[in-house]
Amino acid sequence: MDLSIVIPLLNEEESLPELAEWIHKVALKQEWEYEILFIDDGSNDNSWEVIKKLQSDAPGKVKGIRFQRNYGKSAALNVGFKAAKGRVVVTMDADLQDSPDELPELYRRIHEEKWDLISGWKKVRYDNKLSKNLPSKFFNSITRFFSKIKLNDFNCGLKAYDSEVVKTIEVYGEMHRYIPVLAKQAGFHKIGEQVVQHQARKYGTSKFGWNRFINGFLDLMTLLFMHRYGKKPMHFFGLLGTLLFGFSFLVLIYLSIAKFTQADFTLTNKPSFYLMLTTLLLGSNLFLAGFIAETTVRNARDRNKYLIREEI
Repeated sequence: MDLSIVIPLLNEEESLPELAEWIHKVALKQEWEYEILFIDDGSNDNSWEVIKKLQSDAPGKVKGIRFQRNYGKSAALNVGFKAAKGRVVVTMDADLQDSPDELPELYRRIHEEKWDLISGWKKVRYDNKLSKNLPSKFFNSITRFFSKIKLNDFNCGLKAYDSEVVKTIEVYGEMHRYIPVLAKQAGFHKIGEQVVQHQARKYGTSKFGWNRFINGFLDLMTLLFMHRYGKKPMHFFGLLGTLLFGFSFLVLIYLSIAKFTQADFTLTNKPSFYLMLTTLLLGSNLFLAGFIAETTVRNARDRNKYLIREEI
């Protein structure tokens, strides 16, 4: 199969027919063997009924997976990636803000130029500048600095992948914002960018609020920590705990010696004594946290178990 198009969605019943028709038109013109995977992330409107209608109208071309409840965009993408059969996989949002007319060039760059991942860049946006554009630029600059990946829009929903990439990475939590970082950490370094058209929302309202920016920064810190210490947490917690414990222990020995060698030395009147006791306990706790984290990592089970209600 040439192309799989993975579309996560939540309450997008109005836009789905128009989006599917648009994709069919582009794909038929390119003569692709393709599939459209709609991942219904717990919608409470008629989105699933619309998907079933689209599937019956184009069997083999339209497929659907419906979650029992809302798990989030990362879960929808992760399940869609596992189900995708195309040699090239494209993700796009269901709200018609991503244009299917971008598909041919995205497909060409992955298929012919052999890129691992091409991320869309909505250089001209129609979102509210205060609530979306400015915070997005800020967090994109932070992600670019820490990850060393030269992209302008990490969170753009329109991306194209070689199938090997999506079958290798695991998207969990809220990590869909940082899929290029996950790909790089998995060993895929040929990551590029393409300016894509951004369209004003035609139906419904945005599903994201201000909290996504705080969560996005925390997720980035988690991602960077997990990349370096995820398999060996004892190297972080153990080292920090050992340094704190060792320093405070030496200072306490010094204070104890001073107590017995200086007649006017009062140990309990020294703030440093209580500070070092606190540091000693903190170091011990960090060291124990390293042991617990190490045990958890070694005994971890599959963390992504999503209850799928229906599949067509």
